[in-house]
Amino acid sequence: MYEELKYWYLRDHKLFRTLSFGQIKQLCIITGFKKANKGEIIYFSSSDVPRIFLLKKGNIKIVSVDEEGNENIKDIIQKGDLFGELTLETDEQINEYAKVLSDDVAICSFLMSDFEDLLLRNPALALSYTKFVGLKMKRIKNSYSNLISKDARTRMIQFLKDWAEKEGVKTGNSVRIENYLTQNDIAQIICTSRQTATQLLNELETNQILVYNRKEIYIQDITKL
Repeated sequence: MYEELKYWYLRDHKLFRTLSFGQIKQLCIITGFKKANKGEIIYFSSSDVPRIFLLKKGNIKIVSVDEEGNENIKDIIQKGDLFGELTLETDEQINEYAKVLSDDVAICSFLMSDFEDLLLRNPALALSYTKFVGLKMKRIKNSYSNLISKDARTRMIQFLKDWAEKEGVKTGNSVRIENYLTQNDIAQIICTSRQTATQLLNELETNQILVYNRKEIYIQDITKL
């Protein structure tokens, strides 16, 4: 059953659309498939067996750890995204891990060595992969640029707008977002203190712009955010 699940997911993913039926079947052979639960850690950059992961279902956060042991959220991984050793090189200076945020997560994974061999044998896939990773790195760079140039309130509003656009369920101008992030997670993402993040969310609630709880965020009118 897992083999069938892997085939249909890989076939439908935009990264592998250039591959033939036979090539995808071969890809299934080297692809691992894993389900994970909320709170589970599934990837360490220091692993002796470097892998590339593809998220099939759920949400994951990438957490970087500095030399002093401080942890910060580097990225939020969503359905269809890649994470792991994306540059196909093991960087010993990078210390990060991936932790499951949602209740039910499914992941495909490839040994880095197997994936490199796959790219060498499929130039069209190699080009597609390069573009895919390039766009991801550009998005992260733009995110950091926004953090530097904007105040905490503006960063919070932009974060909520982006989240609503990507994952929100819209009804007219109102949007409901399944909330799998703690206030501390949100604070780390927008690079502010937990106290400031809580204060900003409370202000938005007081102004009747949104309703926040542990399970969901309800934005009453996205045009007023």
